[in-house]
Amino acid sequence: MEKINIAIDGPAGAGKSTIARLVANELDFVYVDTGAMYRAVTWSILKADLRPDQEAEVVQVATRLDIRLVPGKDGQQVYLDGQEVTAAIRSAEVTGNVSRISQIPEVRRILTDKQKLLAADKGVVMDGRDIGSSVLPDAELKIFLTASVRIRAERRFKEIQDDRPEVTLEQLEQEIASRDRMDEQRETSPLVQAPDAVLLDTTEMSIAEVVERILELCRAKVGGK
Repeated sequence: MEKINIAIDGPAGAGKSTIARLVANELDFVYVDTGAMYRAVTWSILKADLRPDQEAEVVQVATRLDIRLVPGKDGQQVYLDGQEVTAAIRSAEVTGNVSRISQIPEVRRILTDKQKLLAADKGVVMDGRDIGSSVLPDAELKIFLTASVRIRAERRFKEIQDDRPEVTLEQLEQEIASRDRMDEQRETSPLVQAPDAVLLDTTEMSIAEVVERILELCRAKVGGK
C-alpha cells in the first residue's frame, strides 16, 4: 500500500494503542505511541522529585530527554536516555500524573516537534489525543476512536488486574471520566475530534472489527493500491 500517515485519536481506554499497533503491523507501517512519550516525561519528572506545577523545571527536564520508541516482538519498547522503561512508565503513579504534565504547553510543543519528525517520511500510524487536530493535521486518514466510559473502564480493568489488584472497576470508571474532563478542558491542544476525522464508536465492536474497518478506510483513501 502507498505510504500515508494515519492519525488515531480518542479518550483514555478507547483502545487506541492496541488498534494502532495492529493496523501498523498489517500495513507494515511504523507505529508511534505518543502517550508513551508523555508517560516517559512524567516518569522522569517523578524520578527527579519534581511536581507537575514546577513548570520551569519540568520543561528543562523534557527538553534534554532522549526518547526512543523501538519495535519489539512483544510490542513497542520505550527507551529513555538509553534506559528501557516500557513497564515503568505504566505505573499507577505515572498514570495519576501524566494528564497534568501533558497540559503544560511547552512540554506539548517539545513532544509535538519530536512526533512531527517521526512522521516526516510517511508510513506512520500515530495515536494520541491531539494527533489529527494538532500534531499531524495533514494526515491522509484520521480516526477518532471512542467507547462508553463503562466499557473503557472494563477494558482497562482487565489489562491492569495483575499490576493493580487493589483497584476496583468503579475507581477506574471515575479515573477515566476525570481524565476525559482534563483532556477536553486543557487550554493547549485539547482532546477534540478533527473535522475530517472518521468517528468509530467501539463500544459494540471487537478489536478485529475495528482494525478491519480502519484497513477498509485506508484502502479507500489510496484507491485500493
